[in-house]
Amino acid sequence: MQKSELKTPYFMIDEDKLIANLEKAQQLKDISGVKLVLALKCFSTWGVFDIIKPYLDGTTSSGPYEVKLGYETFGGETHAYSVGYSEEDVREVADICDKMIFNSQSQLAAYRHIIEGKASVGLRLNPGVSYAGQDLANPARQFSRLGVQADHIDDDVFDSIDGVMFHMNCENKDVDAFITLLDAISERFGQHLDKLDWVSLGGGVFFTWPGYNIEKLGAALKTFADKHGVQLYLEPGEAIITKTTDLVVTVVDIVENGMKTAIVDSATEAHRLDTLIYNEPASVLEASEQGAHQYVIGSCSCLAGDQFCIANFEQELEIGQKLHLLDSAGYTMVKLNWFNGLKMPSVYCERSNGDIQKLNEFDYSDFKRSLSQWSVK
Repeated sequence: MQKSELKTPYFMIDEDKLIANLEKAQQLKDISGVKLVLALKCFSTWGVFDIIKPYLDGTTSSGPYEVKLGYETFGGETHAYSVGYSEEDVREVADICDKMIFNSQSQLAAYRHIIEGKASVGLRLNPGVSYAGQDLANPARQFSRLGVQADHIDDDVFDSIDGVMFHMNCENKDVDAFITLLDAISERFGQHLDKLDWVSLGGGVFFTWPGYNIEKLGAALKTFADKHGVQLYLEPGEAIITKTTDLVVTVVDIVENGMKTAIVDSATEAHRLDTLIYNEPASVLEASEQGAHQYVIGSCSCLAGDQFCIANFEQELEIGQKLHLLDSAGYTMVKLNWFNGLKMPSVYCERSNGDIQKLNEFDYSDFKRSLSQWSVK
């Protein structure tokens, strides 16, 4: 299968780029002793788990289906977490998870009897400090529902759980900022952590970002783990798959209304939702900052403000030309939807030997089945 034969839109995962991130993850593990569990909420494309599994220790989830997926397709440790469990959810995963982390003391009290003797019990704490570029993604934002607030904790709870989870980062590329958060947790909760077996520090630590000081992070994690006598976990998502995947699209029309817009056969609302939610423009491989030809890269959806970015090009774009939207793995394939009845992107992986492996493709029957299976008669 040749790339030129592939019909857009499609995602292309690059195995070599994925391995480069995973080798940094292994370096961090070797330095610090931390265990890493893949955050399935960010990336769940299990067709490439064979690449990831040798480097990571398991998976972590935000809902019962992710628990099942991690257990069935990844193995290793399976961590279960949800902001709000139902009793059915807990019973559904109690026998297949290694750790179950509750979001509140009330949920812990209501459901821990179901998992006792089956899984290690944990509780999410909200330390009241965080690092996030936008309030929407800030776990410590005002009136946060995520984790038990420090002033609401019943100290006796630490005698009846095995571990805790702090998730307080979002795309944190600053190792010193992370260490400051780590020190704050140690100071505020240290006497309680000393009683526990494990501590998860959540995700959002961008240790694979170019220039990140992995050695400094590793040393800080090891110091924390040794001080409190706990096994540390991180829950990387984007750190594992950043810069590994392109969303490849085709220019289907060019229109002009004050600016030229190249309309492509994809949409942020359907295929790259975080571009829209967080107002973070995509980057285009073919673009050039010095290019004299500027275009809006516009979606083919009916949403007026649905566009990928504004970009400059050395040459005028042409209908039928392919564009590569870079860094399109995180929070994309897990959020795909059928808005406007647009064609869903296929998913491929370019293996290290040059082979193109098809991981998934979709057609009209998938769209139809997602809306109804039976008609009312």
